Parts: sequence; structure tokens; C-alpha cells
Amino acid sequence: MEKRQKNANQALFELNGKPSWGASAPQALQHVLAMLVGNITPPILVAQLLGLPEPDKILLMQAAMLIGGITTLLQLFPVLGFGMGLPNVMGVAFAYMPILTAIGVSHGISAIFGSQLVAAFASIFIGMLMGRIRKFFPPIVSGTVVLSIGLSLYSTAITYMAGGSATADNFGDPKFWLIAIVVLAVTLACNFFGKGYVKVSGMLIGIVVGYALSLALGGIIKYESVKIASWVALPQVFKWGLTFPPAAIISMILMYIVQAVQTIGDVSSTAIGAFNREATDRELGGAIKGQGICGMLGACIGGLPTDPYSQNVGLIVTTKVVAKRVFVLVGLVMIIAGLCPKFGAVMTTIPYPVLGGATVTVFAAITMSGIQLLTQQPLNYRNKMIVGIALALGVGVSTISKSLQFFPETLQNIIGKSPIVLSFLTAFFLNLIVPKDDSIEED
Repeated sequence: MEKRQKNANQALFELNGKPSWGASAPQALQHVLAMLVGNITPPILVAQLLGLPEPDKILLMQAAMLIGGITTLLQLFPVLGFGMGLPNVMGVAFAYMPILTAIGVSHGISAIFGSQLVAAFASIFIGMLMGRIRKFFPPIVSGTVVLSIGLSLYSTAITYMAGGSATADNFGDPKFWLIAIVVLAVTLACNFFGKGYVKVSGMLIGIVVGYALSLALGGIIKYESVKIASWVALPQVFKWGLTFPPAAIISMILMYIVQAVQTIGDVSSTAIGAFNREATDRELGGAIKGQGICGMLGACIGGLPTDPYSQNVGLIVTTKVVAKRVFVLVGLVMIIAGLCPKFGAVMTTIPYPVLGGATVTVFAAITMSGIQLLTQQPLNYRNKMIVGIALALGVGVSTISKSLQFFPETLQNIIGKSPIVLSFLTAFFLNLIVPKDDSIEED
């Protein structure tokens, strides 16, 4: 009996092992807790920024859970080369937020899904060619883009910490800041001092504490949407329609290219950390193609673009648990949640200061990931100037929107609404044009 139990436990650390469902469930729960908040927050933010009604917000959240579960399972069990065949947990990507909101504000939510449909299809070809084009996206380029993504998200976090809407009369109310700071403090305390479940679920614990504090303060949480939401519902196909503004499509394609580079990093981390080997070109290309086909499906049902969750990659690398059975459970739990509007309705009651206090840690992590990528190459004069100029133009132009007021509207929408695209294009072309310099870092 003891030997059988030992073998069952050992199966957790084998890709095709068959641990008991009882042994698999706690491991799957860890991953669900680690990704849950990150997956539901982007659709909430997009819905809020675009002023969508409560039922639409719930539908977006349902679709996020559903498409995250489907993508997780496809990555685990590839079909016709779509998927990588390795364990990971997929969810809606925070990195797309600036582009999604820029497109949504300029063209409406139908343009988000129309441009996503086209860009996701294009990314399939990126996956096919990744072995050849990977050299054009060294850390100095990808790091600059990730850094610009993190910087562009801070205004969203601060807005939410202060109450969610700058036009509201009570925006900046001290009780909102109290809630946000408490959530941030609890999240950081769990991350820095916690162990096991507490450490990987810091954000979730912070949100629970913030939610309880919001209830205690009174008048912040509304439950009307929960009462009217049904228990089970199928996703609605083309609920918001599809439109295809050229500027939105170009911006989204560039973002998918950037995210493909990020995906390479996450998949490589999984292969090295869990299997002690490099990821193959087939696995890398399959991961990107899998994201592409699921991005197309997501555009049809309201699921925003996905990527591998770095916190779950960290869990895999730390625990070495790679059994497919564990991640099958994760995917199934996500799909079940995606078919339950009541779940989505409960999630939409989370107050904005709570979300702001929790997500500022995610945005900070994205920013620092960009810096970490940049330091993989020597920060000599050449590389410093590439990064500095790319960020100066990207962040500067997007901040001073009127600086492009005499340019064609299409160009304004591509490079003027978010710092990401212009930062990416500047870093990409400067890296190609400026002569290589392998000298050491300068002080």
C-alpha cells in the first residue's frame, strides 16, 4: 500500500504519469488560485473603461474563463500541430490591455474582436516561422516593449485604487485608498513571507481581505447583477459583432508579435525548469499557433487574447509537478466556471479599489520583467540609446496625444493611442540599423 502511494505521488512529476485524482486535485487548485484573479481582471477593466452594461461585463468574464480553459487543454494535447504538448496554464493576457482599451475607445468593442480575429490568424504564420524570425527579437527589443507595457498600465491601477472613475464625485475618497493599500499590503505580505498555498495565492487572499473590508465600510458593493444571473449559460457567438478598422488590425498584429516573443520565454522557462532541456522549435511554434487558433475562437465568443501565465510557470518550475492529469483538471475547472454566469456576476462585485490594490503588483511585475529582459544584453551606449529613444517616443507621443493631430487619423490610431506600438517599432528598427556593439556595460 505504501509503495503504491509512493508510485502515485511520483507520477505527479512525470508528464504522462497517472497520479490519483485525489493527489492531482490539490495541485490543480494551486494553479487555479494562482491564475484566477489575473484572468478575470482584464475583462472587468475593459468593460469598465468602455462603459459596458453589467450583463456584458459578466459575459466577457465567462468568455475569459472558457477560452482560458480551452487554450490550456489545447496546449496540453496538441491537434494538427496547434499546441505545444507541455503543461501550462493559459489565461487572458494583461499585456494586451493598453492596446485593447485604445482600440475599444477609438472604434468600439466590435473592433477589438475583429482585429483580434485577423491578428490571431496572422499569428499562426508567426508560429510557423518562429524558428527563422526569432533572431529579430533579441532581449533589447522584447524587453523595451514589455517595459512600455508595464509603464502604460500604472495609470489604470491608480485610477482603480482611487475609485474607478475620475469623473465620479467620490473619486479619490480616502476610504478607497484605505481599501487599496490594505489589499496591496496583504498581497505583498503573502508573497514575501508566506509559504505554499499562501505564497502562490497572495493576490487572491488580498482581494478577499479587501472585499471583507469593503463590506464592513458599507455602500460599496452592489449585488443586483448576482441576483439576476443564471446558473448555467452557453457563450454567445458574435454578441458584439466584428468590425475591421485597419489601424486596429495593425496594432493588434504587432501586439501578437510582441506576445509571441513573451510566449517563447514562458515556454522556454517551463522546458528548462521542469524538464532540464531547451524547448524545441516545434514546441515553441506549436504554442504560438495554439494561441492563434484559440484567439480566433475567442474573438467569436468574446474571449480576449491569451498567453501562458508566468506565475503558473513559476509554480511548475518550483514544484516540478508536470503530470497532464493535473492540468486537465485546471482546464476543466476553468471551462465549468466559464459556463456559469453566476460565477461571473459574483466576480463583478469586486470593488475597483480592491482590483487596483491587487493588480498594481502584477503591473509592477510586468515592468520588472521588461527590465530583467533588458539586462540579458550589456547595457552599453548603443543599447541604452535604443531603449531610451524607444521609450521616449512611445510614452511621450501617447501622453501628448495632440502631438499627432495633423497626421492621418489611421496613423494616430496606430501609434498615438498606446506607447507599445511606437516603442516596439522604434526599438525593432534601431536594433536593425545601428551597428552591433558587444562592448561591456557602461557606468
